Amino acid sequence: MANDLIAVYPGTFDPITLGHEDVVRRAAQLFGQVIVAVAAGHHKKSMFSLQERMAMAREAVEALPGVRVESFDGLMRDFVVKCGAKAMVRGLRAVTDFDYEFQLAGMNRSFMPDVETVFLTPSDRFQFISSTFVREIATLGGEVDKFVSPGVNQRLLEKVRSLAGTP
Repeated sequence: MANDLIAVYPGTFDPITLGHEDVVRRAAQLFGQVIVAVAAGHHKKSMFSLQERMAMAREAVEALPGVRVESFDGLMRDFVVKCGAKAMVRGLRAVTDFDYEFQLAGMNRSFMPDVETVFLTPSDRFQFISSTFVREIATLGGEVDKFVSPGVNQRLLEKVRSLAGTP
């Protein structure tokens, strides 16, 4: 592990899944500090508010030494530079993720030549999980407890009920 290196793991985490948590655990074994960077303003419409997403992420990583959760708004480059990070962690689930992530890594390298993008794959148990699928399944009344932590599952159930207008 590189004790002095800071890595940033950015995303919307809407909500954070067991796949995200697995990538954070793997990153924490490689870097002295890992910042889970929750995007405040984003092109995606989120189910959960920034505060809710940050609370879920904090709960999910609280037992991992050297990991903290922060929010960011604007360009990721500005956040990474402000934090003094030397790596950006990106999770890859399947080959379909690679094309987008590869292009993004190239753009980031042009903005931050001193910052490396590190691709990590989650355990095979989590490779098919996405926040989008989790939200959709939960909204349609399906069970998502095997894809998210118990705290996130509870928040999802509450959010779905509140969006449906049921107590």
